[in-house]
Amino acid sequence: MKRLLFLSLYLALLPLFAAADTTVFPALSGRADAPVLTVYSSLDAPLAKPMITSFQAANPDVAVRYEDMLTGEIYDRIVRETDAGQKTADFAFSSAMDLQVKLANDGYAQQSDLPNSGLWPSWANWRNTVYALTFEPAVFVYHKPSFQDRPPPSTRAEFVQFLKERGDAVHGRIGTYDIERSGVGFLFMSRDQEQFGDIWSVVGAMGKAGVKLYSTSGAILERVADGRFLLGYNIVGSYAADWAKHDPNVGIVLPKDYTVVMSRIGLVPQAAASPELGKRYLQFFMSKEGQTIMARELQIPAVSPEVAGNNTATTMREMLGGQLKPVPVSLGLMVYLDQVKRARLISRWNEVLRLQ
Repeated sequence: MKRLLFLSLYLALLPLFAAADTTVFPALSGRADAPVLTVYSSLDAPLAKPMITSFQAANPDVAVRYEDMLTGEIYDRIVRETDAGQKTADFAFSSAMDLQVKLANDGYAQQSDLPNSGLWPSWANWRNTVYALTFEPAVFVYHKPSFQDRPPPSTRAEFVQFLKERGDAVHGRIGTYDIERSGVGFLFMSRDQEQFGDIWSVVGAMGKAGVKLYSTSGAILERVADGRFLLGYNIVGSYAADWAKHDPNVGIVLPKDYTVVMSRIGLVPQAAASPELGKRYLQFFMSKEGQTIMARELQIPAVSPEVAGNNTATTMREMLGGQLKPVPVSLGLMVYLDQVKRARLISRWNEVLRLQ
């Protein structure tokens, strides 16, 4: 009963679920009866394809069934199928760090003791059951042509000052996530509240500037790219970097006061149909080859200390040090799944925005 109540309350805060978008990658060997690795993931299939095809190159007798869905649906599917005594995904990959940890804590994920487990950073590994596989900062994005005569804000204090100075010229031209509809937006806001004692002055300044709220990164980045927006606040850095690679008008700033870093988490469900395949795919994801593919081809920063290059946690830490504030994979992530605390934060967010 408690689990059903949790689900009904949590899902009420999310958009209606769409049906999973399923892509099947046949075994490279052509084997008709090839074992099938089933993946539930919040990463779009076209972005995931390089990782899947490289995994299959090393495992030519394995077919992959890739189900692309929202983060809440991944959680719901695994719980529902497991509770019904059915088999579920062999591997789950999601940016909802809190829900992935909750699956593990509630017994819906199994321990995966892998060759790379001992190498994995302690903050990115909870009991060899859930692993952070990416390192993605929350950044400011800006419209480069609009900042030719001055640098863009590089701290939250500068961000607020810019909004105050520009007044009407910036009104309606700032974007960020709607924390009621965006799980990652809520995660970033909850971390802001912990890291920055004056965060509500930032929210108030955005409210006064007529901030526009969206549930996706793409909606904000599109408007920054074409100049409708001057700035975007707390945008997932990997999406911003991918957009900036194709559009020279998009600039990126890692806030100097502090930069929150989120991760996409991988796990093998307890009721996986083929847990050995799930663990094999997780191990490939954690391998030097897999992490290199992710950093170079998916353009998502790698966690593995074995991987060198700019798009890695190791290099970013060397360059930025304590400025980076990774969200640790721990039970602390579940704090804001408490509906009272969640509702309190959202209520204050809406009140501060509305009062401006």
